[in-house]
Amino acid sequence: MAKTKVLMVSAEVDPFAKTGGLGDVVGSLPKALNFINMDCRVIMPLYGKIADKYRQKMKYLGYIYVDVGWRHQYCGVFQLRHQYVTYYFVDNEFYFNREKLYDDLDLEKFSFLDLAAFEVSKYIKFRPNIIHIHDWHTGAIAALWHDKYQYDEYFKDLKIVYTIHNLAYQGVFNKNHVFDMLPLDQSKYVNDETISFMALGIQYSNKVTTVSPNYANEILTPEYGEHLEGLLNHESSKLLGILNGIDNKVYNCSKDKLIAYKFNKEDYIEGKKANKKALLDELGLDSSNLEVPLLGVVSRLASQKGMDLLLAIMNRLLANNIKIVLLGSGDKKLEEAFASFNGDKFRAILKFDNAMAHKIYASCDLFLMPSVFEPCGLAQMICLQYGTLPIVRSCGGLKDSIIPFNEYTLEGNGFSFVNYNADDFYNTIMYALSIYSNKNLLDVVVKNGFNTDFSW
Repeated sequence: MAKTKVLMVSAEVDPFAKTGGLGDVVGSLPKALNFINMDCRVIMPLYGKIADKYRQKMKYLGYIYVDVGWRHQYCGVFQLRHQYVTYYFVDNEFYFNREKLYDDLDLEKFSFLDLAAFEVSKYIKFRPNIIHIHDWHTGAIAALWHDKYQYDEYFKDLKIVYTIHNLAYQGVFNKNHVFDMLPLDQSKYVNDETISFMALGIQYSNKVTTVSPNYANEILTPEYGEHLEGLLNHESSKLLGILNGIDNKVYNCSKDKLIAYKFNKEDYIEGKKANKKALLDELGLDSSNLEVPLLGVVSRLASQKGMDLLLAIMNRLLANNIKIVLLGSGDKKLEEAFASFNGDKFRAILKFDNAMAHKIYASCDLFLMPSVFEPCGLAQMICLQYGTLPIVRSCGGLKDSIIPFNEYTLEGNGFSFVNYNADDFYNTIMYALSIYSNKNLLDVVVKNGFNTDFSW
């Protein structure tokens, strides 16, 4: 039986370049697909920040030119086989050798990427049955096929799957600027002043997926629809929610090379204590009593992630016999606010640090995710692989993945609250701490977490 050929296109892919969950998903999903008799390959930008250890293994295939409006742009093509997946990197230093992955050139550089996806596919002679595109950066690929490439014999039978990772980021640009970059049918947009790449992906793809079933339902409502609920309801027949997975070879307490001490779920108590001591010592916090609960946060510092709610209860939280470690960056006001709490019970590490994230997952007892909305979330899945219990707001993928612990039925793998309310969040943390103090119940819920399968 011939393998289904899938070409994924993404702005970021782990381990080459990522800022969040999008990179994690496109870093792990192709491997999983290739294990079920697919030929899934990935196209992404050749960012200047990609590590030399990967660049040195890349094979230069040649170059083509991609027309971005009137700009006849060089497009180098590099190939790398990494962990059962073939990656193609599109090279243009003007677009991708920049300080940040996302900046004020986003419209032009992702227009280049979206056009390059078709042209590179032909150049490398990989004729996909499906193009799987991710988030707003690649949404225009669906419209480009509809307006141009469906008339190309090479792509006439192509199907397009579009995955929404976060509806809040839509890639909205002045329509005249979009027309300056992309060969779209302008007659379709006579009544519009702007064009959303996200909306293009939703409208012109054959299937639209979200990263959790619950989020697929939520975005049909004004509360979560980010002003696209009308379009989403119109296209709802092709909308499907599929819960993200994680790579449990990367996130595995017994194999993780980034944590201080590897451990098995059978001996998690001693393993977590050893990691907790190492982390507290590294951060200059007192490690003399490892029974003191350690709470962790690994998050983009943004209101969407519920960081305002966490700030609102910080003084009350720190009045308890606990310690908190927070890793993240983002809103400068939030960074300053959290930094002001640094002391003998709290440490804010205001940057993105993948190794530190792993250490926090392995060391903490409880993990905080009070999101306003959360399309899927991966951290709540990851921390369970290290015996760390998540405290989440019941929304999006958090609701799909975390079952509140019931001390009477002994079911559940974490803790959750429904209303976006500081008291509810605080009270849920206090309940989780009461379970932490009961070692028999703690052992049950931790093992429930270990036994939850979030692999693809």
